[in-house]
Amino acid sequence: MTTERPAAVPYWKIILAAVLDFITVAWIFGMIIASLTGQTTEKGFSLEGGPALLWFGLMIAYFVLGPRFGGTLWRRILRVPPQPRDGAAP
Repeated sequence: MTTERPAAVPYWKIILAAVLDFITVAWIFGMIIASLTGQTTEKGFSLEGGPALLWFGLMIAYFVLGPRFGGTLWRRILRVPPQPRDGAAP
């Protein structure tokens, strides 16, 4: 019985997906929280205290839970498959 391994994904796609995910999620979550708490500025937002902790918590949850539900936004767009959970090399 043979098991076929998926085609190797170029590292630039993996890195690009991670960078774009971080930028997108930081901006979207930051703007949502800032607009709900009144911490928007002319240039975007400036979170302090509890809203800043919520922002960090949401970003961490996105990167922890995203792969468990089929991948993060940019990994899906760039068609980067999820990493195996057993620790095996892709």
